[in-house]
Amino acid sequence: MEQLFDASLHFYCLDYLGGIIMSNVSQRWDPENPTFWDSEGKKVANRNLWISIPALLLSFAVWQLWSAVAVNLNNIGFKFSTAELFTLAALPGLTGATLRIIYSFVVPVFGGRNWTVISTFSLLIPALGIGFAVQDPTTPFSTMAILAALCGFGGGNFSSSMANISFFFPKKVKGAALGLNAGLGNLGVSVTQFLIPIVITMGIFGALGGDPQTWTKGAVTKQTWVQNAAFIWVIPIVLTGIAAFFGMNNLSTVKASVSEQLVIFKRKHMYLMTWLYTMCFGSFIGYSAAFPLLIKAQFPEVNPLQYAFLGPLVGALIRPIGGWLSDKIGGAKVTFWDIIVMIIATFGVIYFMNAHNFLGFFIMFLILFTTTGVANGSTFRMIPVIFNPKEAAPVLGFTAAIAAYGAYFIPKSFGWSIQSTGSPNTALYAFITYYVISLFVTWYWYARKNAEVKC
Repeated sequence: MEQLFDASLHFYCLDYLGGIIMSNVSQRWDPENPTFWDSEGKKVANRNLWISIPALLLSFAVWQLWSAVAVNLNNIGFKFSTAELFTLAALPGLTGATLRIIYSFVVPVFGGRNWTVISTFSLLIPALGIGFAVQDPTTPFSTMAILAALCGFGGGNFSSSMANISFFFPKKVKGAALGLNAGLGNLGVSVTQFLIPIVITMGIFGALGGDPQTWTKGAVTKQTWVQNAAFIWVIPIVLTGIAAFFGMNNLSTVKASVSEQLVIFKRKHMYLMTWLYTMCFGSFIGYSAAFPLLIKAQFPEVNPLQYAFLGPLVGALIRPIGGWLSDKIGGAKVTFWDIIVMIIATFGVIYFMNAHNFLGFFIMFLILFTTTGVANGSTFRMIPVIFNPKEAAPVLGFTAAIAAYGAYFIPKSFGWSIQSTGSPNTALYAFITYYVISLFVTWYWYARKNAEVKC
């Protein structure tokens, strides 16, 4: 009898653990059915959304660590050139964008809950590695570059997160849901740039956090704990990973192989929407990565970390409004008028930067960040209208993957432009050219009276 009881308990435990691993896999998911949505779907979808948001926020926080860390390295004893510092800020964008291509297709293969758990815990690798590396100023640039590249884990998570959430919501609220997930997730950039200057000023982890470094600029010296910029994320990552494990769901109704999803590469509008999303999100994440260093290079009398976080903050907060507004009046119309403001703001940045007027430069950049946020929401609202649900998810992921290369190319462009011409103007004029082409694409294919797809 005792052996029978032990065997029964053993199988019960295995069955229980198996149930946790599968995490309430839904065999029937039909959010477009009003009865299902009101009785069951809305509650499940919202629970997954509100766990996905902090997971994505932490992903952006780790992805953009170097935008706040790089500006402090030479002050604590490192000897990196300006080009090397811009490279450290840019490398997470390169690897993050590349990983997004892969992450675009994983949710239907592995399940949204399963992949959220894996991708969230992967953030511990760069967070711990950077925390230890910055404590030794003899750490070579090559090691720092590898750690910067590993921050791309955070960038890759966006594609899988957005693809996953897109499956849970009906079209009528998909723009708002995706806007909330992406917009509040994007807040990780500004949270990083706001929080890091505070946490590095105190030994909040005691002996476990390591010794302080001496921060020096001119005649000013102070004690700082730059390692806290990375260590501060470790506990939230662990807690969020656990919440995803127990609280999120896999949807068996959206299972698909990678080959089934590759049909999107036969769709012309996938390439057009990739161009448009790169225009806005590529600008948002690229400017976010480069903004602190750009301020430091052009206005050396200004402390960049006192202001830089505000740009990504307004861009992230406005994104859900872009999605909501597009649900009401159409994504193409919002995108078209937004790009016009975007072009004007970029010219304003050039004007005030050349006049060495920091206030004007900063206001123009805030407007520019705002326009990137609005268009982020509006373009992502256009995609589910253009494509069916099983195509829309990988399209959302792939467009986000290509757009994320902006986090690499924009800082590198600024670095090249400054090194080659002594000014970032050349890079900014190139970005304006891209925006003008995007304006035409939006008008011709999506916004004009006889557009191919009115959305």
